[in-house]
Amino acid sequence: MEDITQLATTLGQRLQALGATVTTAESCTGGGIAEAITRVAGSSGWFEAGYVTYSNRQKHLQLQVPEVLFGQVGAVSEEVVLAMATGAARRAEARFAVAVSGVAGPGGGSADKPVGTVWLAWADGDSTFAHRCQFDGDRHAVRQQTVVAALHGLVALATGEKPGRG
Repeated sequence: MEDITQLATTLGQRLQALGATVTTAESCTGGGIAEAITRVAGSSGWFEAGYVTYSNRQKHLQLQVPEVLFGQVGAVSEEVVLAMATGAARRAEARFAVAVSGVAGPGGGSADKPVGTVWLAWADGDSTFAHRCQFDGDRHAVRQQTVVAALHGLVALATGEKPGRG
């Protein structure tokens, strides 16, 4: 597993160079991305806020995810994570945002969304990107892989690249 702290440090360096800030909107990681970012000394200069919206109700209340989406496509979907990312960026007034929603396990999976299915989304102003991942391992492993993927995407975005290619 890649060094999460090093990824967060690289992210911070890129954001500082841009004079930009980031926010997180997390479900299945339960704040793990925000925790990784705030491990880095000085992160208060580029990290705005972290939203842990585990329930659909909180995704709607805190991030303005349209309630109709939960019935139409479910919480673990491209549409929901895109709405989470844009809602978090808008609410925190941050340039960059990442959002995650997935099935970490051990239960809760389905034929369409088995355990390890995670949707990630990144936002940079009006540009949004989403990517579906299928991670292996137990709950801890799925969550850790999600944090790594989220940070990789943020680093890519802060470098001017499209996230979600890995």
